[in-house]
Amino acid sequence: MTLADIARSDGTFAIVALDQRNTLRRMFTAADQPVDDDVLRTFKGDVIAGLSPSASGLLVDPDFGVPAAIADGNLAPGAGLAVAAEPSERGKFGDEPLTRREPAQNAAWVRDMGGHAVKFLVQLRADRDRSLGGRDVSAEALDATAQVVADCRADGVPSVVENLIYRLPGETELTPEARADAIIEAARALNDLKPDLLKLEYPGSAEACRRIAEAVTVPWVVLSAGVGFEEFQEVLRISCDEGGASGFIAGRAFWKDAVALEPSERRPFLSDTARRRLDACASAIDGRATPWTAIADD
Repeated sequence: MTLADIARSDGTFAIVALDQRNTLRRMFTAADQPVDDDVLRTFKGDVIAGLSPSASGLLVDPDFGVPAAIADGNLAPGAGLAVAAEPSERGKFGDEPLTRREPAQNAAWVRDMGGHAVKFLVQLRADRDRSLGGRDVSAEALDATAQVVADCRADGVPSVVENLIYRLPGETELTPEARADAIIEAARALNDLKPDLLKLEYPGSAEACRRIAEAVTVPWVVLSAGVGFEEFQEVLRISCDEGGASGFIAGRAFWKDAVALEPSERRPFLSDTARRRLDACASAIDGRATPWTAIADD
């Protein structure tokens, strides 16, 4: 397996993220919609059926997304499958999120369920004081990620590492500059582990994207963080033109409005409006995104 299994034919990425579990439950609750395990699996199947014909791949969770894609027959031919391999509950140290690996959820586990890549979520502040609170949670996050990358490399399954930054104890709000610094420093630290692909937050500006390009030597893609798809198109253009991004792994920008719809309305919305949103974002990276093969060959 290689990144080609979740990439477009030109070596760039237009991947729909659908690995949310607890977040998706909260979205249904906020929309006053009933939610249980069957609802989640059906919803994910609807999204996969509606969007996978235009996607290079889908990022799904193992509990609902994989069966909705494979067993329920919703995944379009040619679309790859990246599977989230982090535990749904990772714990906290005080108010700080921890990064934890579940050894049984490894590359072989993902491959055996029909996946083409392992996605591992990290919440890393590489600029964190190592002695804060008497525990070096940043070192723990990097160690867990290194184990995932090594396991994937040994088993021949691509590794996709996603990072989300967070506020450290005592930080009330991050300035745009501090947020960009945190995203870039985390990307630099994770790049040193040499995952096959990094999934990063948009650092906020063209200049910050150029700093990412200088900091990383592996392919990277940008996530949507729930912004509207019109705004996300501009984020994509900047990330590709200035930061050398190879495309996107994004979800809510396309399908979040479907949560509030009745099931009978959902599939038409997803196959029409949501797919047009995805197609527009795919067009935004055409001729701009850097093929992963070009970076891998450097």
